[in-house]
Amino acid sequence: MGVDASTPQAIDAALEDWRDKPWRRHLPPCCVTEAGRTTRVDVHVPAGAPASVTIQLEDGGQRDAWQVDNWTPDRVVDGQWVGEATFELPADLPPGYHRLVLYSDEKLAEASLIVTPPYLGLPSTVGHRTIWGYGTQLYSVRSRDSWGIGDLLDLTSLATWAATQQQADFILISPLHAAEPEPPMEPSPYLPVTRHFVNPIYIRPEAIPEYADVQGSERVRLRALHRAVGARTAGSELLQRDAAWAIKRRALRIVYDAGLGASRRMSFDAYRRSVGRELRDFAVWTVLCAHHGPDWHLWADELRRPTSPAVASFAAEHAEDVNFVEWQQWIAQDQLSYAQHVARDAGMRVGVITDLAVGVNPKGADTWMLADVYASGVQVGAPPDAYNQLGQAWTQPPWRPDRLADLAYVPFRQVVRSALAHAGGLRIDHVLGLFRLWWIPDGNSPDQGCYVRYDHDALVGIVALEAQRAGAFIVGEDLGTVEPWVRHYLARRGILGTAVLWFEYDEAGQALPPDRWRASCMASVTTHDLPPTAAFLAFDHVKLRDKLGLLTRPLDVEMDAAKAEQQFWLDYLSEHNLVQTEIDGVQIDDVEATVLALHRALAASASQVHAVALVDAVGDTRTQNQPGTIDEYPNWRVPLCDATGHPVTLEDVFASQRPMRMAAVLNDWSHVPAPVQ
Repeated sequence: MGVDASTPQAIDAALEDWRDKPWRRHLPPCCVTEAGRTTRVDVHVPAGAPASVTIQLEDGGQRDAWQVDNWTPDRVVDGQWVGEATFELPADLPPGYHRLVLYSDEKLAEASLIVTPPYLGLPSTVGHRTIWGYGTQLYSVRSRDSWGIGDLLDLTSLATWAATQQQADFILISPLHAAEPEPPMEPSPYLPVTRHFVNPIYIRPEAIPEYADVQGSERVRLRALHRAVGARTAGSELLQRDAAWAIKRRALRIVYDAGLGASRRMSFDAYRRSVGRELRDFAVWTVLCAHHGPDWHLWADELRRPTSPAVASFAAEHAEDVNFVEWQQWIAQDQLSYAQHVARDAGMRVGVITDLAVGVNPKGADTWMLADVYASGVQVGAPPDAYNQLGQAWTQPPWRPDRLADLAYVPFRQVVRSALAHAGGLRIDHVLGLFRLWWIPDGNSPDQGCYVRYDHDALVGIVALEAQRAGAFIVGEDLGTVEPWVRHYLARRGILGTAVLWFEYDEAGQALPPDRWRASCMASVTTHDLPPTAAFLAFDHVKLRDKLGLLTRPLDVEMDAAKAEQQFWLDYLSEHNLVQTEIDGVQIDDVEATVLALHRALAASASQVHAVALVDAVGDTRTQNQPGTIDEYPNWRVPLCDATGHPVTLEDVFASQRPMRMAAVLNDWSHVPAPVQ
């Protein structure tokens, strides 16, 4: 964090400097408060000088603050006497991004004032209903027309099917954040190079309007490239991102080179203006990677800052390539917007729920664009817990809380706004990071870290404000080591928590029946960090961790604990007559019957939002991610498969009776409708 702590004397000097820091500023860089509450702000002016404060509202209006008693003595800072005054802000300020203005002896100072909604809750489209939908890793969900990876048109098709055939209200997808522009591409959607922009691998070339303008030999090339993707990925048990992206990028360049009509050019230019310098910097970073490698720390000194003259010269020299990257982002946003509109038009009350990763790749675009906002020499992780007994190290650098405040949280605001741009909801991975993060110094193991706290009032308030403006709701993934007051705070602010059937326990450590789960949460049977339920019932999560050396207890001890955990739920299902081995005259195998029974328990829970893993609906048994591993297990590279382990397409899913049985459980239908043919 830029503090010299090398000697006791340096530490004393750093602490003194920290105490003087607010006295060197006329106003704090940012003040965040809740609507309906009075707030006091300390200002600093030369001792004896007058002071007055006004509020410039976002809509152009103006309000006055009033001075209240402050008997703090004047003090000498940097050889000058400085006085402190306190002003109280009105409680009825509207939510929004406003400005504080301080006047003193004809001098003026300004700072940000962010007024946040005290409570968010669910949008009016949901009201007090209980809603349900599917959660899935989008890259794994492919159709016959996909280019090797599930894409945004596949998302549109999945949402249409879920809405019209299953009466689902949302599709929760994995983060769409951009990955490395050059191979090898990081498979984890939770370790992106930026959280501001979309991975263009999710674009469907045929859905771009200008695709129709490509004719002649170039059209033949496009078709050949599509066939090449199928040839490169056919027969593989794992997804081939690098191969798929290399071919798709060539196809996108052909479509890009077809040019834009007048109205489309206007739309593209408007998008670039709305995003601004941030888009240009990301595009330049992308092109720099192609010429100088993926790690900007290894570039020449003059290229390590986006504002340097050398970077500007490079951007001018490669203007067409930079423009191509910006175009990709415009297309991706357009296709994501289309998916959300189609989902809502098809009848979903929410539509797409996107996912916000907790951090970024240390070598990526965000750390290049905002190097001084990220802490150096540390990474984020998690301390040991019951499931990850060795702890976790995520290789991601954390935000510096002091720099976020200095910048009025603008980088954070931009990240949240981007994630909500075309969504009805947002899941925040590891929402505890808005309160505190587990910092692990470089060279230490995950259990040798410490918590660093953040201004949760500011961060949660900004999330609520951005979600309110987007007409969306927020789900915080609050699993793991959680201070109890955090969940109460999130509930007070109208941020939903997360309940996973296998992790719900009471204070005495006993499994918690669904009718005692929190109402203000998104509940599910499993998550992407656990095997699909069918595999969980077979104890695959224990066997896999034992195989990978992740257990800290003997296998038989761990297996006995897992069996006891499952036995509660098997007894619960039996006691409440939730297991049905015959549905509409069709005999159901024991595994699917148990999976459906667990989802009947989920549907009867007190939680207002129910998420069903798509893998459970199709009978998949392969784990998407094993926490605590990188390449020891093929994390984030597993395609959607059926109960036999064979990859399935969306067309297969649509024609299958199995997902219809799952929908019947969640909707409490008296019979199971036939699937579309």
